[in-house]
Amino acid sequence: MPYKQAVSVLVVIHTPDLQVLLLERAGHPGYWQSVTGSREGEESLQDTARREVLEETGLSSPPALLQDWQYAVDYEIYEEWRHRYAPGTRYNREHWFALCVPETQAVTLAVDEHIAYRWLPWKAAAEVVFSPSNAEAIRSLPDRLHR
Repeated sequence: MPYKQAVSVLVVIHTPDLQVLLLERAGHPGYWQSVTGSREGEESLQDTARREVLEETGLSSPPALLQDWQYAVDYEIYEEWRHRYAPGTRYNREHWFALCVPETQAVTLAVDEHIAYRWLPWKAAAEVVFSPSNAEAIRSLPDRLHR
């Protein structure tokens, strides 16, 4: 299996009233997160985000609805997941996106990746996610929507 690229997307899926979709990791019950995933091949970041949303939630996103925040953070890859990357890779660059859906809705989980989902108000969602960059992205949601 080829190594994962150290380039990923984070997609905050939310409603107009800022309910945020969170997914619980299959390998780590209690670890909640937004949609995330690594770029594959030479696909654009927009295509990566659309693919990951579809794979992890079953939601199909028209390109016009997916908002590229034109923002990225570098974070240290958790030790337990470094084996997925080329030897010596310690950092990942995560690009932030958002997807506004009309209302909370049922999603179809990728059962090998997630075991549950829930919708929470944005402040509560930011408190629940395990990743500091995910929390930061969710906390920035209200400001980004009013730009």
